[in-house]
Amino acid sequence: MTAVQLNADILRNLGALAEDESMLKRVAKYLRRLVSEKQNDPTLLTRKEFFARVDEARDQIRRGEGIEMLPEESLDEFLERVG
Repeated sequence: MTAVQLNADILRNLGALAEDESMLKRVAKYLRRLVSEKQNDPTLLTRKEFFARVDEARDQIRRGEGIEMLPEESLDEFLERVG
């Protein structure tokens, strides 16, 4: 489903609740919580931020600062070694 389709679906469903003030208050409260979660999520990056981090990682590798996971080690072993 595209963003346009999702927006239309959300607006259509809100229209069904337009006359019920208590339901609209619940929806508004839930939306505020979702927006707050999104703003506070450190894992969410803009496209520009994401590619800047990729570029920085590439530069670190070129400078020999990269950390490589060995073929025979598990992810747990790797994280223990570099952590």
